[in-house]
Amino acid sequence: METKPPLPPFTLETAQEKVQTAEDAWNTRDPEKVVLAYTPDSQWRNRVEIFAGREAIKAFLSRKWQKERDYRLKKELWCFTDNRIAVRFEYEWHDDSGQWYRSYGNEMWEFAENGLMKKRYASINDLWIQESERKFLWKR
Repeated sequence: METKPPLPPFTLETAQEKVQTAEDAWNTRDPEKVVLAYTPDSQWRNRVEIFAGREAIKAFLSRKWQKERDYRLKKELWCFTDNRIAVRFEYEWHDDSGQWYRSYGNEMWEFAENGLMKKRYASINDLWIQESERKFLWKR
């Protein structure tokens, strides 16, 4: 059986670990790697899109990171229960024209017993920023 530790029920320490693991994975911008944290039938709402399943997640993430260039994300644990975690996040990116954005949002996660995420609901708002206002710089 496929598992993704840490497993629920979460403690403060394991919830923080789950959030950091997600942040690290998303910052790879590798849909093939990121999708492995989700159940095969995982349900998502991201902004106005609603979809389910790993193939749909991979397609979504591929589109996302083609549009959102030089994406850099920071997640923060907001609260948790036995098998649910709430996260606040912000990330920076630029579009093809070079316009920079900082995107803010909240995610609600629900996990299966094996530690894979079975539900992810994200609400996100974008703010135009100048490149000089960036907070999350890649170490190159």
